[in-house]
Amino acid sequence: MRQDYFKDKTALITGSSRGIGSAIARKLALAGADIALNYRKAGGASQEQGEQLCKEIEGIGRRAFLIQADISSKESVKSLIKETKERCGRLDFLILNAARAPFKPLERLLERELRQLVDTNYIGNIFCIQEALPLLEESGGKIVFISSLGSRFYNPSYPLGSMKAAMESVVRDSAESLKDRGITVNGVCGGIVKTDSFKVLRQYIEEIELMPEEMVMEPEEIADTVVFLCSPDSRGIRGQTIVVDRGLSSRLFRPPKKS
Repeated sequence: MRQDYFKDKTALITGSSRGIGSAIARKLALAGADIALNYRKAGGASQEQGEQLCKEIEGIGRRAFLIQADISSKESVKSLIKETKERCGRLDFLILNAARAPFKPLERLLERELRQLVDTNYIGNIFCIQEALPLLEESGGKIVFISSLGSRFYNPSYPLGSMKAAMESVVRDSAESLKDRGITVNGVCGGIVKTDSFKVLRQYIEEIELMPEEMVMEPEEIADTVVFLCSPDSRGIRGQTIVVDRGLSSRLFRPPKKS
């Protein structure tokens, strides 16, 4: 890969004020890209974290902008893409990272929770793709969706997994429908990642306590693969969702190590 490939290119990462999204933002900035950060709710901890991340990225010599938008709203997504264009002048990489869902079984979801689940994690991502198409077509851009192992394996309190699975199908389908427009689409399916939600997961997945420490990933490991998929080195990969989980899903039962 050329050392200056990412220079002066722009990446928009949804849900990027913390966790995996912030790790992706840092990695792309270090590679040379300008970053449009996104958070959902004004006035909360996510906004404060996003402001700090902006300063951090600017400190390494790249431009960074923080944009409030709830991707479940089409009008909000229109404003997100419009502001990205106004501030950056272009869009090369769209990273679909934002997610929102309760931790409870599907059969116990209230109607408003079901609608939130679909509106944010499925419809919202498609809104982002639709609105970003003109800019991505102009730049020959790339879309990367962030999935999780919940798309493939059962967890009684993780309804988000069904939406991740649906979006992996969108990755496959849109990779075909958009290839003639010069746009590449892929996904990254992460394993158990040490983020803010890891503490919550421990309350719902008892087996996590038995998982060897080396199976728990850092957000930067997901970010490394995202940067690769945004680079020319991934030119032979289209419509794929790459599993990045330190081999966790290859062997689900891992007995504790003998002392």
